Amino acid sequence: MAGMPNTHDVLPELSTVWLRAFLEVARQGSFTVAARTLGWTQSAVSRQISSLESALGGEPLFDRLPRGVRLTEAGRVLVPYAEAVTDALRGAGRELADLRAGTAGRLRFGAFATADAALVPRALAAFRARRPRVRVTREEGLTPALLDRLTAGHLDLAVVSTTGRAPLDAYDLHHLLDESLYVAVPADHPLAGHEGPVRLGQFADADWIAGGPQPEGTLLDAALRQGFRPRVTHVVAEWTAKQGYVAAGLGVTLIPALAAASVRPDIALLPVLDEGAAARAVYAATVKGRGPAPAARMFLAALREAAETIPAL
Repeated sequence: MAGMPNTHDVLPELSTVWLRAFLEVARQGSFTVAARTLGWTQSAVSRQISSLESALGGEPLFDRLPRGVRLTEAGRVLVPYAEAVTDALRGAGRELADLRAGTAGRLRFGAFATADAALVPRALAAFRARRPRVRVTREEGLTPALLDRLTAGHLDLAVVSTTGRAPLDAYDLHHLLDESLYVAVPADHPLAGHEGPVRLGQFADADWIAGGPQPEGTLLDAALRQGFRPRVTHVVAEWTAKQGYVAAGLGVTLIPALAAASVRPDIALLPVLDEGAAARAVYAATVKGRGPAPAARMFLAALREAAETIPAL
């Protein structure tokens, strides 16, 4: 329209207060009624409209009539744009409020495999019941890989453990629980009916099933701390598959306490004697200096609650 500057250049500079006043006057057809509706003075409404008209190049938005006002052609053009801007800002305000409250937004988290046996499902079920509108994505992996994903910004939170010797000093660690270990043996093993904890040294000559060919950085670090190097004869990554090897009599393995409730009936679990320290600690990790999103903070609370429901480990 002649006399009006390019809308693309002007609209980003418009005050939302001006647009609010403009839309109310357009709805009411009166400065006086609009002022009463807004709780402003009539002069304040007039000033907002004058400022808006000046910002748009001086083109009048209303015809001033003896009784009330009427939109000009320029005013009619502006109405849908003003409505779109104010609606978008209201929507943004609602979404930001929901985000602050943790009732919307997203949660991206990862966890190591045995945490998925009980800890994570219980926490996630409680979280989803409280925050059904939050979009949740989950990854499974080993602690070092999860920490890399966390550092790169692909995860908001990671459930990790001290297994794997991953450097943890770059993260805020929220302690969830200390986890003990069990030696899994075939149901017909001579020690299967043994009462009380056993020393790992009693299995120094056994064949071991582990997640890697070297004990370093695996649960078998516990054996190294107790003075012997286990002979790994079968490398099996998945802890449920390890149980199958044990049941077949191919060796023994370590089962973390978080997975102990889901063992096969044809193997026996022997608690490992605590030699002064828990086998591993389980944490929820976030990146230092990077404040977690509200949804991540609320999921952390759910993890802590779930950890308290896990039987004594």
